[in-house]
Amino acid sequence: MDTEENLFSIALRECSNIGDINFQKLIRAFGSAENVWKAPSKELQKITGIGRKTISDIGNIKHLKFAEKEISFCENNNIQINLRHLNQLPFLLKECEDAPAILYQKGKINTALHPVSIVGTRKITSYGKSFIEAFFESSKKHKFISVSGLALGTDKEVHAESIRQKIPTVAVLAHGFHTLYPSSHRNLSDKILSENGALFTEFNSSRNPDRENFIQRNRIIAGISPSTIVVETAFGGGSISTATFANNYNRDVFALPGKITDKFSQGCNHLIFQNKATAISTIQDLINQMGLNPPKEKIEELFPSTETTIQLSENQELIYKAITSHPQISLDDLADKINQPSHKILTTILELELLGKVKSLSGRQFVPL
Repeated sequence: MDTEENLFSIALRECSNIGDINFQKLIRAFGSAENVWKAPSKELQKITGIGRKTISDIGNIKHLKFAEKEISFCENNNIQINLRHLNQLPFLLKECEDAPAILYQKGKINTALHPVSIVGTRKITSYGKSFIEAFFESSKKHKFISVSGLALGTDKEVHAESIRQKIPTVAVLAHGFHTLYPSSHRNLSDKILSENGALFTEFNSSRNPDRENFIQRNRIIAGISPSTIVVETAFGGGSISTATFANNYNRDVFALPGKITDKFSQGCNHLIFQNKATAISTIQDLINQMGLNPPKEKIEELFPSTETTIQLSENQELIYKAITSHPQISLDDLADKINQPSHKILTTILELELLGKVKSLSGRQFVPL
């Protein structure tokens, strides 16, 4: 743990008008939170969008003392501090422009698993419960991790069914780790941690579960996964915001359709009608569309043709081997591994797709065929 950078990051995030985007803007300009904190006012004034009030608050000893207490709280409660600018955010969250500058974490998870976000109404019906049970029963043989918000209703069913089927699950909270909302889910949160899952929150230990925090929390649920499933929601339900975030992040959204007269299917039906979600027809189709299935064995053709060896170019071979060695590798990770810019890689990926050598999945991930 880089305690010094954690300290200055927490302090900086407490300063006036420094949200996640301004935080990242300052980091890009100065390289680290510590450098920002110690930067002269005249240097800070050069950064577009950073006003006098903010500049005068950077360096405020009050925020540094708060950060010291927060780090002590984290150390005493086994809480990990993840910083965006140190590439410590899990799964696809780091790709989001408004990703949290700081993400607090309880528990350890396998980040090689495929994350799937599942959300819905707090007033879940038997239809929604049946779908969740059937989904986890059908998908339990696949390697993935579920993500939801630990709220009543749908979230609770998602976490509980994940645990029942021995599938790790992540709960994203709308408050700091000093409390738990709802308090009735204390045992469930403990079970999540004991079953190889985790709890995440962007809120420090001074933040309570205020109403506005839940919408803010929803962007993390949407941003962390390549796919979001909306089980049931009414018009204007909180899950609509999660679906909107997912669409804005260019992620796949799936919605469970229902009767037009059912209140908690109307939101899902409307998402589908507006082409903001794909209708779930069958659970197997959903599993296939999300890329949970490993590459299938080729079905024997009725009229087989003589197989010919395709000669790949040097660059095609390089990228194909990297994808073969790391199935479901993301575009960013692929660029790091072969030291090429993303836009050049995408051109070669398209060539390999046309040759039938690789397949693109949601979230800019790739698998060999």
